Order: sequence, then C-alpha cells, then structure tokens
Amino acid sequence: MTLSGGPRRERRRAIHNGSIYWCTVGGDGELLLDDGRKLDGRSVGYLPPSNPTKIICVHLNYKSRAIESRNSITAIPFPTYFMKPVSSLNAHGGEIIRPSDCQFLNYEGEVAAIIGKVTLNVSREEAWDCIAGFAPALDMGLHDFRDTDAGAMLRVKGRDGFCPIGPGVVSGVDLYEQTLRTYRNGRIVQEAKIGDEMIWGPDFLIADLSRHITLMPGDVIMTGTPCHSRPLQPGDTIEVEITNIGRLTNHIVAGPAPRADVGFPPSDTAEARRVAFGVDERVPQYLRDNYRAAGC
Repeated sequence: MTLSGGPRRERRRAIHNGSIYWCTVGGDGELLLDDGRKLDGRSVGYLPPSNPTKIICVHLNYKSRAIESRNSITAIPFPTYFMKPVSSLNAHGGEIIRPSDCQFLNYEGEVAAIIGKVTLNVSREEAWDCIAGFAPALDMGLHDFRDTDAGAMLRVKGRDGFCPIGPGVVSGVDLYEQTLRTYRNGRIVQEAKIGDEMIWGPDFLIADLSRHITLMPGDVIMTGTPCHSRPLQPGDTIEVEITNIGRLTNHIVAGPAPRADVGFPPSDTAEARRVAFGVDERVPQYLRDNYRAAGC
C-alpha cells in the first residue's frame, strides 16, 4: 500500500486579508475554504500545512545519496535519525536566511510524510493508515557547524526557517510512482524516481519510530534526499517539486552574523567541505552541468 486509495486531495493553510484559513485545492487550482468561500490560489500567502509537535529526519535514505556520501548502500543496515526544532518550520514562498559568517548553506529536497493520527507500536502495513499525506519539503543545513554537536546536527539543521514545507499536504497519490526534483534558479540539481531510489519507505520509518515514540497528528517525518546537495548563495531561488504532489519555492537571503561571540564558531574544515560539496564524480553528469550553469 502507498496511500494511493481514493482521489487526489490537497489541503493548504492560507493567509488572506490577515486571517488564516484551511482550504482544499480545486481541480483548477482554486482554493475552496472550509467556510464555503473560494479564492484564487495566487492571491494568498501560505503557512506550513501542519502543526507538528516534532520533526524527525532520517539521515541517508536514497541510494544515490548513500553512494555519494559513503560509497556504499549496504554500509547502512538500518535508518538513523535526527530532529529539527519546530521553530525551524517555514512555508511556501518563505525566506531562508544565510548568516554572513557562514558559507555552506545546503539544500536537500525531500518528501515530508505528515502524520494523521496518534501512532504508537504499529506495523508497516498499519503505518500507511497513519499518514495524512505527503508534501514537498526542504531540509536546509549550515555545514559550517558540521564539526560540533556530536553528530546531532542541532546547529547544522535547526536554525529558524530551515524546514520549509508545502504548499499543501496531498493524499490519494502513489508516492512510489512519483519523481522528486530540486531546482536551483530554474535548473534541475537533484532528481530521483522515488520508488527506485528510496531505501526505507515511510511505512518502515513510521513503524520503526513508533516502536518507542508516540507520533502525533501533524508530526513531520522527513524521508531523506537524493544525491547532489550543494551550497546556495543569497539571491538564489530553491524549489522542490514532487510530481502529482506539488512544488515548493523558497528564496535565499543574506542575514547578519549573530551578536554573541560565544560557542563553536562557523568553520571551514575538510569535513564541512566533504559534506557540503560531495564527490562530483559519483553524480550524474547532467546534474553537475546544471549545477555549474546555475552559478556555482
């Protein structure tokens, strides 16, 4: 089962005239508000389509990423996880800030699985019924902090705004038949057929996590990224498209360095560069060409 039962349905959370509304997307892109009104989807702003109590991310979950990062798929027998604070949530159209003292701000295009009901101690088969839907997402990271936090990646992945999700949550679509693409300034820099590349499906991740952790409605499971995560620059536009699910757009802007001169400093180290830039010879040539043409 892949959550494909029933017709496609997309739920969004929109801002219109200063008020927040839940709505469903009509076949022509029109927004159908729950109070019965209709709006043009181009005339509103958006909030994250979920109110999670937690955001849990899997480390390596695409074959191409495992090969690029570890030169092996079999070297990762089980998934491992980290968490992003809920304050890292961001929305479709939102800004992502790169502090002026950092240089390795990487994109990771992902599928977010949104939990739909209280979930604990479920089987893989039961896990599908616990998913409200899927959404395009970005797992942004500042690899200038790669050498601290003992691998927890709190400061790498936890900054405010580093988890854009949206524009909506979609059900009624076979996830494994879809393709994930990430665009930097309009050029494809990541691409993967989900059914061919994803190592552990959302059913496995949810069953694994719920052995010990209660997942609540709205919780977000980030399901990993394919190869070719690379640094972005202020002024860049980064987009994640999942066919038949949606396209998320965000903009990179420059921000000031933090005021407090304390703690682990941003660092330009061999490990930071290894993760930020990967190993180009293991990445398809057309992605390398697109990335360079996009300005890096």
